[in-house]
Amino acid sequence: MRIRNILAVAALAVSLPAASFAAGAEGHVTDVSFSFEGPLGTFDQHQLQRGLQVYNEVCSACHGMKFVSFRSLGENTGPGYDPDQVNAIAALYEVADDSDGALPGDTRTAKASDKFPANTSLGAPDLSLMAKARAGFHGPNGTGLSQMVNGIGGPEYIYSLLTGYTGEEQSLAGATLYGNHTFPGGWISMAAPLSADIVEYADGTPATVDQMAKDVSAFLMWTAEPKLADRKGAGARNFLFVALLAVLLYLTNKKLWAGVKKRKKAA
Repeated sequence: MRIRNILAVAALAVSLPAASFAAGAEGHVTDVSFSFEGPLGTFDQHQLQRGLQVYNEVCSACHGMKFVSFRSLGENTGPGYDPDQVNAIAALYEVADDSDGALPGDTRTAKASDKFPANTSLGAPDLSLMAKARAGFHGPNGTGLSQMVNGIGGPEYIYSLLTGYTGEEQSLAGATLYGNHTFPGGWISMAAPLSADIVEYADGTPATVDQMAKDVSAFLMWTAEPKLADRKGAGARNFLFVALLAVLLYLTNKKLWAGVKKRKKAA
């Protein structure tokens, strides 16, 4: 009797996670073609700059990026700003003052050596690693092999979330929820953050919701994987080296055993 009870409890424990996973399964995620996808993909510098602008003017009101330094905005494989531009962007933010004599809660203007400030006042998640944290997309056919070519899927999730609002609203326990066909459960507490022409791009690109969602998704992918292009370049060089080594080993093997093969044929 005891064994039967143990088995029943074990079966229930196994079934509960499966049920909760099904209930909280993510909704529709759209496959988006980004420049950094594929084994040789790289970031589009202009797209990263537009994405940063969307973050500055829209997302930073609620979300922080505490793992991203301002100086990294000057990297050639990133947004590629010059030092004066980096300093100007940093000056838009206030960070905690850690100088001698500063009181708790004091702030100062950020410098290039600082990191983007965290924003926890609204309980909104930090966006530094969001593209990696949401790495659950496996491609339009649900195949894991898609990740080898397209990437981890986080940017697609962010894009789909930003463009997935249905326009529906409901009140629950005094809070307003907004319909979104990408967010798990179909309802999210964040109102749609993007609307047409909410920003004015410096390069003249039309600021549609679709364009802004792609740009900020690409930028957040860079914040999560700033060395992505360097890593892919190193991988390509290593692959070529291994391929060349394989050819040399094959030719060496043929040369070493050529005499033996001739004797066997003669015999």
